[in-house]
Amino acid sequence: MILVTGGAGFIGANFVLDWLAQSDEPVINLDKLTYAGNLQNLASLEGDSRHIFIHGDINDQQKIATLLKQYHPRAIIHLAAESHVDRSIHEPEAFIQTNIVGTFRLLDIAYYYWKEQEGEAQQAFRFVHVSTDEVYGSLCKDAPAFTETHPYQPNSPYSASKASSDQLVRAYHHTYGLPTLITNCSNNYGAFQFPEKLIPLMIVNALSGKPLPVYGDGQQIRDWLYVKDHCSAIRRVLQAGIPGETYNIGGWNEKPNIEIVHIICDLLNELHPADYHKLIKYVTDRPGHDRRYAIDARKIERDLGWRPVETFETGIRKTVKWYLDHQDWVANVHSGEYRKWIESHYQEHAG
Repeated sequence: MILVTGGAGFIGANFVLDWLAQSDEPVINLDKLTYAGNLQNLASLEGDSRHIFIHGDINDQQKIATLLKQYHPRAIIHLAAESHVDRSIHEPEAFIQTNIVGTFRLLDIAYYYWKEQEGEAQQAFRFVHVSTDEVYGSLCKDAPAFTETHPYQPNSPYSASKASSDQLVRAYHHTYGLPTLITNCSNNYGAFQFPEKLIPLMIVNALSGKPLPVYGDGQQIRDWLYVKDHCSAIRRVLQAGIPGETYNIGGWNEKPNIEIVHIICDLLNELHPADYHKLIKYVTDRPGHDRRYAIDARKIERDLGWRPVETFETGIRKTVKWYLDHQDWVANVHSGEYRKWIESHYQEHAG
């Protein structure tokens, strides 16, 4: 079996669901269930003995050690993280604690667990650390895309915390021999994404008739990766990746934010007719907003034979339809904490 951290969150839940749709290998799912962790994401697995959910924190080394001793997983897929840049600007401490300290504590326990394994079990063990392209910093419009050897230049507390965790993972491989792999992905989108991120926020606000807040001039460029493609890439890295290596995972879909918003409005106009474009509202840019991210994903294609299946056009249509079909899910995640944060944050930045 495998251990997945953060498996009730957006990428984590998609990974667990896709894993169990394709394999009978059980999953131990460790999640702290912070605001973005939602067991409703995994409702379809209720009663499924292959899914073992454990409510816990990656900072709790005793709990992790007990889990490893009890279940003997052959791999750890480390997805647990604080991941929203805006939150990191206002509440950086949680990002340091989870992304840096938590990753260290998980690595340390994983190392001692791995050392205790023998023969084939020790050789086969893998620690896959899922990270972000934001560790590389920002690119100007015509610069080459990020490769795995691009220097780290994180610009937000979030990306700095992920860069730090990447370096810890790398150090545990080079110093202790722990068989680690690092993946750096571009912006994910798809089902179950908490509506603080750009795409679900635009969909949810549009359906509620609320403003669609666009930072600055809206020309910040991102590479967009459909979450199920990301999950398939992680599975491929676990299966065939070389320990000590880093693999960039991208969707080959660079687009400016304002174009994304217009595409969403066009799709909603088609699927749920109304005049959504009139809701677009430009707001004051956030501090230190990176201008462009772009992933060069040729290494994972060349070495592991992986390419994304979805284009942005197919992936965004599936995503908009999912939110239209699951408005009960959206209503349930709109907790008082979430509404309060969104209202205060965007009121503060309104321009």
